[in-house]
This record gives sequence, structure tokens and C-alpha cells, in this order.
Amino acid sequence: MRNRNTSFIFRGISLLFILLAVVLTMFQLVGYSRQRSTYPPGMTIAGVAVGGVNAQIASERVLQVYSQPVEVQYAGAVIHVDPSVVGFSVDIESMLAAADLARTSSSFWSGYWDYLWNRDPAPVSIPLRATLSDERLRAYLQTEIAARYDQPATSAQPIAGSVNFTPGQPGQELDIDRAVILIEDALYSPTNRVVSLSYQRTAPVRPPMQNLQILLEQIINLDGFDGIIGLYLLDLQTAQEIHFALNDGQNISVQPDISFTASSTVKIPIMLSYFIKYGQAGLDENTSTLLLNMIRKSENPPADILMADLDATRGPLIVTEDMKAIGLENTFIAGYFAPGSPLLTYVYTPANQRTDVNTDPDDYNQTTPSDMGMLLEDIYQCAESGGGALVAAFPDKINQEICQQMISFLAQNKIGVLIEAGVPEGTQVAHKHGWVSDNFGVIHNVSDAAIVYTPGGNYILTIYAYHPVQAVWDSVSALFAELSQAVYNYFNLPNP
Repeated sequence: MRNRNTSFIFRGISLLFILLAVVLTMFQLVGYSRQRSTYPPGMTIAGVAVGGVNAQIASERVLQVYSQPVEVQYAGAVIHVDPSVVGFSVDIESMLAAADLARTSSSFWSGYWDYLWNRDPAPVSIPLRATLSDERLRAYLQTEIAARYDQPATSAQPIAGSVNFTPGQPGQELDIDRAVILIEDALYSPTNRVVSLSYQRTAPVRPPMQNLQILLEQIINLDGFDGIIGLYLLDLQTAQEIHFALNDGQNISVQPDISFTASSTVKIPIMLSYFIKYGQAGLDENTSTLLLNMIRKSENPPADILMADLDATRGPLIVTEDMKAIGLENTFIAGYFAPGSPLLTYVYTPANQRTDVNTDPDDYNQTTPSDMGMLLEDIYQCAESGGGALVAAFPDKINQEICQQMISFLAQNKIGVLIEAGVPEGTQVAHKHGWVSDNFGVIHNVSDAAIVYTPGGNYILTIYAYHPVQAVWDSVSALFAELSQAVYNYFNLPNP
């Protein structure tokens, strides 16, 4: 009887344990099922912890983090950038799908076993999936930040009544390429959402060429020169030009340009014509001496000898024909320099047919400021690159070496006045000057045509002046120097 009671008790205890085990198992299953319906501990989506929460809460957390504005610091200002404004969009659906896939990747019972033994699964990290419009971000930076907070550089300004300029001031400009990278990194980060943007220093710019023209005209008017003066300036870097003429301080048309007596500046065309006919082979020691004496000493007999080598009778007309071949229709020489030389022909040009202005140009040689400037430009371009109008017009005779040689001859013309007097000592000025006196020794025409090489840029400057009574040398040469100095200062502005 005792054994039967004992057996019954043991059976009851066993059933109780079994029942407890079943209850415990069911309890654990319920707990595991609840846990399995949420994301596992340690899981992150786009760097945001989502362990233990369901998909809806996880979505809210991620969107809350990545919808926070990015703080941008620039030029002392703080700007809050709304991600949606710059086209930033989080692909939450695809990230949740990836998280669900990772959550259910293990079998139910395998995961349950780990749960029973309190073994946490390896942390799972779902990377951020988002898109950003580079175009919208750049547009925002340009219109909302750069346009408001950049400080543009200010240009130098001419000082009225002088040949000088006030220094320009540097500016600051947003480095947009760098800003795009920094803001993109912040938008894609859940924590580092503060950006300090950098800027680039911008150098002061030259004032417009029109400002320089105003200054040059003021210099002439303040000088009181009451004759006719024509000026042509060409920036050899940008091809921008200034071209104006004043008659007793009043602007007059330069279309067509005004004809002036070329005087010795016509020796530049003579030198060119000699090379057109003979090329480099014609440059022997005797010819070099003739060219140097014609350019550097401005002697007339060497010019006549060189033209006679072209043709004993028609030498000057050949020079004229060469100028027409390169489009300089207002430049000619119609006779030799020697006193008593006959005028070979009357040359009619658009410039000397004007009736509104008259500089009483010499029938023997004439040019215009723009013609002589364009001729120097052709020589310069040929010397620099071996191309241009001269090489195109005379491909078998003119080349880069010849043009460099011509500039070398012009650079040896050192007189220390006119355009040369307006630039610092040591500045290379390749030029030809000229003036002519009447039978009474009175100067009416003064001219200088130059290529000027400077640290701030090379340029061509030609100035021709005429006075019907007398071009007083001291005042006119000083005026040329002032104009030259103003142009040099414009190309070589002072540092702020």
C-alpha cells in the first residue's frame, strides 16, 4: 500500500514538473515571439539604434535623425539647411526591408535556442540608403549662401587729377566644390551635422578699361593740350582696347581713324617690308647696321637705302603695298626721305579724306594710331607664337625668328622720353618715336608707337599729337609720359 502511494506521489510530481516545463516553455515562446517581432538588440539602421523596437518606431527614429537641419557656419553666420531643400531623401522602405530580412534570416527554433541560452545575436548594421541632388545643393549654396555672405573684391579706382590708382580690396568667395563635399558628409551622418565652410580669397580686379579711358582723357584736358591727339591702347592678354581722339579737349570720331604725319614711326613698316622681300637671309652685318641706325638713331639715309634695296624707284610704294596686304589702308610712304625727293604718287585713304578734322598730314607719309597699333600687334603675335596676320600674308618670308629680331631692333631704341619716360627703368619698350619740324624749325607733330612688356601684362600703346601752331616739346613729351605712366599703373596696380 505504501509503494502504491509513493508511486502516485512521484507521478504527480512528475506531471507537475512537466506542466511547469510546458508553461515555462510557452512563456519563453511567447517572449521569444514578441522579441522576434521587433528588431534584435544591437541592430542599427543608418547608424540609428533600433534594437527592440518595431518597424514603425524604427522608421520614425531614422527619419527624425536625418530630417534634422545641417548647421552651416560661414562668414560669421549660422545657416540651418533643411535636407529636403537641397534634395536629400532617405530611402526608408528599402532599409526597413533589409532590416526585416536580417531579422528573419535565422530559423525560428535556432533563434529560440539562442534566446533560451540568453545568447544575443551578432549586431546587424543596415547602411544608410539615401539620394542627394548635387544640382539643387549647388544652387542653394550659390543663391542662399554665396550670394548673401560672399564679399566681392573691389577694383582699384583711378585718382582724379593724377596718373595713379587707389588699391583695390581683396574679397572672399565661397569654395562651392569643397562646401558640397562637407555638406554631403553631414547630410549622410546621423551625428556630425555641423559644418564650417571655407572660402577662397579673391584678388582685386582691374577697373574697366572705360575707367582708364576717362583717366587718360582727364590727363589730356588737365594738361591743357589744345591740338589734336589720338591714342590707341591694346591689352595683349585680353584683346580689349581703348581708342579715342580729342580735338582741343573735345572727343571726335575715330571711325575712320584720324590721319597723322607718320614721320619716323613709318620706319617700322620699312623694316617689315625689307624682311618681307629678303627674309632672314638678307640680315647681314651691313643690313643690321642700317636697320639699327634707322630705328635706334632714327636716321633717314638708312631708311632710303633699305627702301631702294626693295626697288630703286618704287621702294616707298612697295612698303605701302605691303601695308595694304595686311589690311592697313591708312598707312603709306609715297617718297624717299632725302630732301628734294619727288612725291611718287598721291595716296588717298579713308583717314585723309575726312573733312571734319585735319592734322595737315604730310603727303609723303601718313598713318593712324590704330593702324600702327595693329601693325605692332601683328609683329608681337608673330614673335610670341609664330602665327598671325604677317605669317598668313607672307608665309615664305616672315617667321617667328624674324619677328623676334624686329622687336629686338625696336627695343634698342632708347631715348628716355615720351612713352619710355612713363615706365619704370628696366621695362622693355619696343618702340619707334617720331617728330617733324617745319621749315622754321617749329614742331607740329609728335608720335610714339610701342609694345610695352610689364609684370602685370603686355600692351601696345600708340600716341600721335598735332598742333597747328606749335607742339611745344617739353609739355608734349611730358604729356606722353603721363599718359604712358597711367597706362603702366593700370596694368600694374598696387597691392592692397
